[in-house]
Amino acid sequence: MKLVSPITKRAPALFRCTVTVFNGDMQHMDSNEPISVLGEDTAWGYLDSAEVGRLATALGEQPDIFPVNYVVDGQSVVFRTAEGTKLAELVLNRWVAFEADGWDDKGGWSVVLRGKAERITDPEELERAEKLPLRPFVKTVKTNFVRIPAGKITGRYFRFGD
Repeated sequence: MKLVSPITKRAPALFRCTVTVFNGDMQHMDSNEPISVLGEDTAWGYLDSAEVGRLATALGEQPDIFPVNYVVDGQSVVFRTAEGTKLAELVLNRWVAFEADGWDDKGGWSVVLRGKAERITDPEELERAEKLPLRPFVKTVKTNFVRIPAGKITGRYFRFGD
């Protein structure tokens, strides 16, 4: 992932993120189009600028969605979870979608990552995951780390109307 000169970084608010501009893929900021498709590097940059996203799973005919705090780690997203519905669904169907978004006064963005979630079990990988800047928002024991390597990442920038 190549990020060049981010103008802003993580937003302090839990669910609102300042839009980040990355050099080299600013055509969406210069365009008058109301919706612009983001390049892959810019999509990763936006994804890295947020702290909360939504994990979408499906089990049979039942879709589910979970808010999670996460970090971008290379070409993947990593989050922590406790035993429960989310982890059980990932065991039964590892194909997931992950979405994050943010906005400011001028516009907003949305990035969707699709991939096959994997519970991190390798001792060396677990040790590495423990060192990521990823702490639970809720004071519950969340000893399971899950990685979603990107099978595909897409993003859009939305220019707000006057």
